[in-house]
Amino acid sequence: MRSACPVQPMPAGAGGRVDYLVTGYAEAREALTDPRLSKDTGAFFAGKESRRRLHPAVARTMLAGDPPRHTRLRRLVTGAFTTGAVRELRPFISRVTDELLDRWPAGEPFDFMAGLAVPLPVIVICELLGVPQADRSEVRRWSAELFAAAEPDVVDAASHALAGYMTDLVAAKRSAPGSSLLDRLVAARDGEDRLSEEELVSLAVLLLVAGHETTANALGNALLALLRHPAVPARLRQDPDTVPALLDELLRFDSAVSTATFRFTTQALTLGGTRIPAGVPVLVALGAANRDPARFPDPDRLDPDRDAAAHLAFGHGIHRCLGAPLAMAELEIALRAVLTRFPGIRLAVPPGRLRWRRTRLVRGLAALPVRA
Repeated sequence: MRSACPVQPMPAGAGGRVDYLVTGYAEAREALTDPRLSKDTGAFFAGKESRRRLHPAVARTMLAGDPPRHTRLRRLVTGAFTTGAVRELRPFISRVTDELLDRWPAGEPFDFMAGLAVPLPVIVICELLGVPQADRSEVRRWSAELFAAAEPDVVDAASHALAGYMTDLVAAKRSAPGSSLLDRLVAARDGEDRLSEEELVSLAVLLLVAGHETTANALGNALLALLRHPAVPARLRQDPDTVPALLDELLRFDSAVSTATFRFTTQALTLGGTRIPAGVPVLVALGAANRDPARFPDPDRLDPDRDAAAHLAFGHGIHRCLGAPLAMAELEIALRAVLTRFPGIRLAVPPGRLRWRRTRLVRGLAALPVRA
């Protein structure tokens, strides 16, 4: 599709609606920064009938908004995810990684996703937000259900469960303040920044879900790529300090977010030579853009020497992933530890038997059986 035309109309369900799919790198990068492409889902769906009952705090997160509202909300949480702030978290991430790896069975097959990729980012973001340890497994389940493909009732129910939980947690933080990021957001809600209660709960839900869901998938995708290209991890084991330099290429090679979140045109525009009318959704295929040979020659090859820093796995522009520095730290620490501690790690099943999660937005493994 990309070689035929990087921006194409695409049938979108009943009623004859047409969406537009962006698969080229240059076009994707342009789309992600074009102010004529709005993320205000509330404006797009206003007045349209729907059977969905997604909780407003989930339906209208910071991701589903434009400036100036988006700018104001993002400013409140940016400080928690700067490179300096993440540097302070690195000892905690390392400690959790080692504790999880200590539980791995020796010589027996086990699931990398369940053993490290999922619990590590969950523990880190829950610690950052101040989610009690006893609640974390349930919070993780609701989060996973938000991405259940073709199961709108499951998604809607999970949105209400998660928003309800966060509403209760905010109330608990008010009565017994602490020092977590959520505590600081509560203070902003009650201070001069004047977050509305819905905005506060919405921010908390977004940070929780985005803070671990994509990182878990990125870890699984990255390890699978390494195991399928054994010369690369062999090189990394000789010099583990080169792991950070490879992260961009791993993220480009198999993007954990395959399609960017919802956008629609507020006026007619031309993108990649294709005329797009006003008021239609535009889907930006980040995974396809990251494999565009016009930007990344020989894109289907994992190249440890490639400069892939311009990949779009974290998006681009004002909506670029806020937690990118945290995700990069978790990827680096976890992959370095796995390759160092388990030099013989390998797939426990043929690649063709691996199970992938069925969801359009994220690309990740349901399980990754390995032997250490």
